Amino acid sequence: MSPQRAALEQALDRGEREGGSVEFKERLSKDTHLSEGRRESLAAQLRHRVLSGDGEATYVLGVTDDGGIAGVAPDVFSETMDVLSLLADEAECHIDEVQTWGVPAEEASPDVDGSMDAAEVPDPRRGHVGTGDAADEDRGLVGLATVREGAILETDDEHIVVGTAGHVDHGKSTLVGTILTGQADDGEGGTRSYLDVQPHEVERGLSADLSYGVYGFDDDGPVRMDNPDRKTDRARIVEEADRLVSFVDTVGHEPWLRTTIRGLVGQKLDYGLLTVAADDGPTRTTREHLGVLLATDLPTIVAITKTDLVDDEQLAEVEREIERLLRDADRTPLLVSRHGVEAAIEEIDETVVPIVGTSAVTMEGVTVLDELFEHLPKTGGETPEDPFRMYVDRTYAVTGVGAVASGTITSGTVESGDELLLGPMPDGSFREVEARSIEMHYHRVDRARAGRIVGIALKGVEEREIDRGMALLPRDAAPIPTREFEAEVMVLNHPTRIDAGYEPVVHLETVSEAAAIYPEDGPLLPGDTGRARLRFKFQPYLLQEGQRFVFREGRSKGVGTVTDVAPDSE
Repeated sequence: MSPQRAALEQALDRGEREGGSVEFKERLSKDTHLSEGRRESLAAQLRHRVLSGDGEATYVLGVTDDGGIAGVAPDVFSETMDVLSLLADEAECHIDEVQTWGVPAEEASPDVDGSMDAAEVPDPRRGHVGTGDAADEDRGLVGLATVREGAILETDDEHIVVGTAGHVDHGKSTLVGTILTGQADDGEGGTRSYLDVQPHEVERGLSADLSYGVYGFDDDGPVRMDNPDRKTDRARIVEEADRLVSFVDTVGHEPWLRTTIRGLVGQKLDYGLLTVAADDGPTRTTREHLGVLLATDLPTIVAITKTDLVDDEQLAEVEREIERLLRDADRTPLLVSRHGVEAAIEEIDETVVPIVGTSAVTMEGVTVLDELFEHLPKTGGETPEDPFRMYVDRTYAVTGVGAVASGTITSGTVESGDELLLGPMPDGSFREVEARSIEMHYHRVDRARAGRIVGIALKGVEEREIDRGMALLPRDAAPIPTREFEAEVMVLNHPTRIDAGYEPVVHLETVSEAAAIYPEDGPLLPGDTGRARLRFKFQPYLLQEGQRFVFREGRSKGVGTVTDVAPDSE
């Protein structure tokens, strides 16, 4: 028997008893259990169970009052979880973990039809792994919910998001792993594994390309991960820290530059962190990544990694190479070793780029980066007063919950229960959906605001119908799908010239789509700036004036700004 299944059996064996912390519920419905008077009574019951368990209660769902395994349909289980969440809120508690199981026919009550094959099912909505049986629509579920004292987390207003970039083997993920844990690397990239997170993790969105990490600061200094392999560790950081720093760790391999661009353009970043290995120096990939960071006007820090592998002379040469590279891009390099951390904090912007020497093995430069991240102001241009908008970066399905969309909120706020629109669909339409629940860094939140990386469980749509690049916005937004738009573009690199009909891939928010470019005043040469009309090749997206984008094809690269949008003409 698996440890997770053993937890279910243990809860059933303990049973419901007066003064105990276990409660059996076959199902909870909004109409019945949230009615006048009933809601208050059930919230008081939940509060009593939590206090009886010294701040923690266990709700066994899909079982009868006497502990018989019944199982409920996935949609009923979803509604049960919604009601339990509301009851927990009422009792100033929160759901911390949920595990789900399918109901084998031999275990189900006589009136339950259907059976299950054992399998592991992730439950990213709660930020933990639920181990159970994969459920078809006509099969039942049993769940084990851990309810803990304390209201759902409210996030801070000083949460900065840092996008990392750099050539493969230049120590990018290793450096971030060392920052997150405060642990020196073993010289073999051991701390890198802390960023190689598992596919079921919510903020990574079931994708094997980008990864995420978080640490923070309180009055005593950095709040780091004790055990990054423990799934609750990120939730602890979010709960304890007064200031949070999230890292979006991108891919260093050149063949996946498109993924890196998506990570840097598709997230609402405050700063960029570019790594350059001291024993290798700037490479072509380094220049590509730097070009993307600077083209999007993102304030950037350059970390020279692996300084323990070179002597002072070689380190100085790499510093000079980076300074030349930045000056060629019309940026001003600022060596922190020469000018100090305070100068870097005061001067960093779209034109001034601090350079820090680091080593994950000797921990050189880690305290300098800590000081920078603790005091750098937020730059992401949060607009919580604007209407909610989030571009979908990843999607996945959760047993008993349904479709989950994750991404970075670009404006406004969203709350559990909000009625939203999702789209545009390939035909230009928008789907009405509801935000069932919201999760950030393994901690369920009742609301989230601009700049947060979240996963939102959606009611009213199936996971297979959601695509990267779609947007979530309020139900009353009246959005217009855009297939064709006008932009001001700059050609950064191209072997010849850009003529009408040239088709690069446009990276805008989380959209990555081929688009034809039609320059207004004739062909564009490298270094040229001009107006152009662009048309997405396959389907429309939601665009707005002022959005920045990168376009790329082979070694050709350019940037642009949306100046006018038009409704789909087809």
